Amino acid sequence: MIFLKSKKRLLSLLIVLVCGITIFISGLGSTGLVDETPPLFAAAARAMSESGDWLTPKVNGIFRFDKPPLIYWLMGFFYSLPKNEIWDSFGTLSARLPSALGSLFLMLMIGDTLFCWPQQGDKQFLTPIVASLGFALSPLIIIWSRTAVSDALLTGTLGISLLLFWRRMASENNEQCISAWVFLGLAILTKGPVAFVLATLTITSFLLSQKDWKTLLCKINPKKGFLITMLISVPWYILELIKEGKPFWDNFFGYHNFQRYTSVVNNHSEPFWFFLYIMILASLPFTPFLYYGIFKAFKDFLKNSKDSINVSETLYTYSLCWLSSVLIFFSISATKLPSYWLPAIPAAAILISNSFINLKNSNKNYLYLWIFNILILFGVSISFFFSNIWLSSINDPEMPNLASELISSGIIFKAKLFFSSFTLLAIILLSLKSKNIFLYLQILFLIGQSFLMSPIRKLADNSRQLPLRNISKLISHIREGEETLAMIGIRKPSLHYYSRQIVFYEPNTQEGLINLSDRLNTDRRENYEDQPDYENKSLLVVIDLYSSREQHWSNINHQKLGEYGIYNLWRIKKSDLNKYSEFLVNSGFKSDWKNRKVEKF
Repeated sequence: MIFLKSKKRLLSLLIVLVCGITIFISGLGSTGLVDETPPLFAAAARAMSESGDWLTPKVNGIFRFDKPPLIYWLMGFFYSLPKNEIWDSFGTLSARLPSALGSLFLMLMIGDTLFCWPQQGDKQFLTPIVASLGFALSPLIIIWSRTAVSDALLTGTLGISLLLFWRRMASENNEQCISAWVFLGLAILTKGPVAFVLATLTITSFLLSQKDWKTLLCKINPKKGFLITMLISVPWYILELIKEGKPFWDNFFGYHNFQRYTSVVNNHSEPFWFFLYIMILASLPFTPFLYYGIFKAFKDFLKNSKDSINVSETLYTYSLCWLSSVLIFFSISATKLPSYWLPAIPAAAILISNSFINLKNSNKNYLYLWIFNILILFGVSISFFFSNIWLSSINDPEMPNLASELISSGIIFKAKLFFSSFTLLAIILLSLKSKNIFLYLQILFLIGQSFLMSPIRKLADNSRQLPLRNISKLISHIREGEETLAMIGIRKPSLHYYSRQIVFYEPNTQEGLINLSDRLNTDRRENYEDQPDYENKSLLVVIDLYSSREQHWSNINHQKLGEYGIYNLWRIKKSDLNKYSEFLVNSGFKSDWKNRKVEKF
């Protein structure tokens, strides 16, 4: 019996693993880095790998204190592997693998947790797969798990930690809880104190809901565990404070943690209920079942609060505490981003699986929820059949031909075909009263996202990023005497990543022109791979089509060296730039670069 259970557990995890590889790993390095933020992470990690300075992240000759180092260390490890430039020609596989692996391991942990604490009935084997796919097929998880930023890694490390905490509390044996505290330390090394706050809120709210909370608290051994977490996470912060002092303190703790939470940063202001909308989007197309799972978990919690129950039956209560902690904490935050919801999605997936377990074919709620779900799928299908209405409203200056390219590439047709088939199959399975309709549709959605997302990523890469890679290659071939490089107008950190050169970024305004002239004379910077010759008589300028039409830029004498997409490469004499800058200063304009955060890195 034990052997059979182990065999089923292994088979369940193998299925989850194959699905996870399909969603997160397949084709991961086939496209270039996507601006704006991923190239900053990738550049800092590659700099660590090549320079040997693994302590302080640096991008474009500037310290980058916005995130702790674990994400950079992991990316840097992959960049350091032999022949990296051959098997990772775009540099994206190394940069994206930490995010993808974080989500993959969490997916496996979700599946294993639900298998080890199985539900009664004929769904014991399927529930772990449904819950794992519920997490992996979230649109937000699909996007961020293939993006070279720290959000998915935080979700992975924090999610594994929280599941391990619950497993220890639900377990009858006396095993140690070290691994949960280790992963919490790694989460803090991924994105800072927010990981500890979310873990504390989740565990505290759960313990308060349990009558024997003191026993459960002793099980996770907070005194010893807290010490382990601090030993893992704190040393880097201390070393960085000793090395960099006040700039690190002000930037990391002051700006990227305290100020982001208490005030609006980078215009990311949203209403208090913003994450209620994001919750809907993050669980599509199965959102109705999330709300039923939340309702069922809350109903069971109220019922069980009157009676003593086994802790092994509290996973859904724990997941409700987890989801609520993320929702409340980030709803209070002044700055709100969709990615802030990612740490709640594992809990949402477990709650969705609660619907899968409890809804019966004969239940009216079952019928109503599926009708609602089918209407959602039908609405998505209709939106693609009338795509000419919303395609005409797309106005992306970086991809001016996007609408026509979506049609000519066949992506719109594929979307019509897929969502129509998806809706039709859902209706057929519902009419046949299929017991496992949920799982069948998840599998179809798994196939469909691969079917659709791959060409979409390729199209976006060719339209937005290929011109920047090509212009970076051109720069490396025609650069004379370590000329300084500048980018005017649209700011693309990938230009720094692919050109491997210091880049001065300025807006296309009159002040931007004066700033560039001033900075070339006073703003000296270099990094391990590029030391520009600031005394060179000329400089290279990458300028977008719209900026090049501005009178103050077009009036400067320039030599056009190349054009890719909307970007032109110019060579400008510094004397001509300085002369026009003096003219603008005399006209009443003045430099403002010293009063802002240069490059916003």
